[in-house]
Amino acid sequence: MEATKTILEGVRVLSLALNLPGPAALMRCHRMGALCTKLEPPRRQGVSADPMGAYNPEAYATLHEGIRLLHADLKSAEGQAVLHEELGRTDVLITSFRPSALRKLGLDWPALQARHPPLNLVEIVGAPGERAEEPGHDLTYLAENGLVPGLELPPTLYADMAGALQASEAVLQCLLARARLGQGIRREIALCEAAGWLALPRQWGLTRPEGSVGGAHAGYRVYRCADGRVAVAALEPHFAAALCRAAGIVADGPGALFSPEVHQAVADFLATQTRQQLERLASEQDVPLHTLS
Repeated sequence: MEATKTILEGVRVLSLALNLPGPAALMRCHRMGALCTKLEPPRRQGVSADPMGAYNPEAYATLHEGIRLLHADLKSAEGQAVLHEELGRTDVLITSFRPSALRKLGLDWPALQARHPPLNLVEIVGAPGERAEEPGHDLTYLAENGLVPGLELPPTLYADMAGALQASEAVLQCLLARARLGQGIRREIALCEAAGWLALPRQWGLTRPEGSVGGAHAGYRVYRCADGRVAVAALEPHFAAALCRAAGIVADGPGALFSPEVHQAVADFLATQTRQQLERLASEQDVPLHTLS
């Protein structure tokens, strides 16, 4: 962990990205030791122009802990001067504007290359290539990739956070490429593609109802217990065997864990156990599970 905190020591990262993916990527870079600066539009009545600062100040504060904050209007000559002074000493720029907005600000890749050849650009967009001008958000990118199966909202912002991970990975890719090529490179991170990466197990059938981690395997499900719920992840044969022994179930081979009879037997056993009993069982009999209220 200590080595991770210094892997980007001395690297300067500047972000113009608002909301969640860009700031989350910048937070990761800061935690890897980079010198991180964020340039935001001027504050409005003392409140950050980043929407996150308005609708969730606590999240905004966490995302920007240790980040140097600057404020400038990039549509003005003064703001452009502040920006390019920063870019002159920046290794990687992170943006989340649509391509047309970058062009209007003189920050498209050809313009940046001409003015700041060593600079790398990590460009966060909603959709890749020609689709980058399309409006969208985390929910639409998840829906596009089959990750919104019902009417309930997903429990977290998967596309945004996966995009942040890919963006911080892209920072490392840019630095490695520049060391080899001697000039900056551009990397595009599309949030819908980040959601698509997360959706691969579902596309492969692993997390569909008939899949082994989609509910078909009795050792990998969420069950009711006597005073709450329990997430059981006894997937591998030795874990499944330990679960069956604890429940007093005779399972004839790994295939038995897919039978309705074993599903019912596991459910019946777990329904009689309290969370405390199940946590003790997990510790004593090496069964991977986690109890929930």
